[in-house]
Amino acid sequence: MRGKLKGTIFALLCVALWALIPVVAKLGQSSLDNHQFLFWSSLVSFTVIAVTVIVGGKIKFILQYTIKEWLWLSFLGLLGTYIYYLFLYLGYSKATGMEVLVIQYTWPILIVVFSIFILKERLTYKKSLAVILGFIGVLLVLTKGNIADISINNPSVIALVAAGAACFALFSVLSKKVVKEPLGVVAVYFLVASIASLISMLCFSTFALPSTNEVPAILINGIMVNGFSYVLWLLALKSTEASYLAPFTFITPILSAIYLIVFFNEPFFPAYGIGLILVVLGGLINSVILPCKSDLEISNGGSY
Repeated sequence: MRGKLKGTIFALLCVALWALIPVVAKLGQSSLDNHQFLFWSSLVSFTVIAVTVIVGGKIKFILQYTIKEWLWLSFLGLLGTYIYYLFLYLGYSKATGMEVLVIQYTWPILIVVFSIFILKERLTYKKSLAVILGFIGVLLVLTKGNIADISINNPSVIALVAAGAACFALFSVLSKKVVKEPLGVVAVYFLVASIASLISMLCFSTFALPSTNEVPAILINGIMVNGFSYVLWLLALKSTEASYLAPFTFITPILSAIYLIVFFNEPFFPAYGIGLILVVLGGLINSVILPCKSDLEISNGGSY
């Protein structure tokens, strides 16, 4: 019982930090663009995780990586800590926050799709329902409830956010094959993100120091939202079962929506709320609800 209580506390703290992504993304990009903000945030995150790895005596695990393992982890880092955040930060700086939020949280639904094709997992009615609910939720947000009239403020930006969500889903599926020590792996991910964001900043933007107003957002994002939150999540996983903790992750988009409305006066359409609920419900159905006898496999007509 004490383990579950500790795990719950750690998980709730982690979720509260993850939900701050829209807030820090907006506050941290008043003068910086997404390339610059990502670079500084990734650099801070890498520093925090690297110090944790060194203090915790985990550096020996990283030094044992083969070249093949370094290349594979670098590829995953590009997907999950570079491309995903690059497009996500662009979304929160250019598009309506609520639209970006719902598109962002399609990644748990996309994990279902990728798992079927990549991991050869079976397609069940439960998984199909999760995908359908997620699709309807996104459609409601993009049409603001009027299915006959799709109205998106920045379609190209929203498309990039969707691509980023797909990259994070792919990152999550492929990461299931990673069996290395977690903190060392995370350190490599943010090292890759720091290098990649530096290159993209120099190629597609310019080197810029954050303003005084942006420094707190970068530090909070780098240290807490992307850095310390990983430590909290690892502590939660050590305290209790992952299956018990999974539902807590779906509190994140709900908290993020509240933050956007309260702090930035984001316009809120009823369709946004319904769409967000459907996306979260789709993720919950796939991740939490256990399969039962009626959860038939959809294969060659399906059978009990």
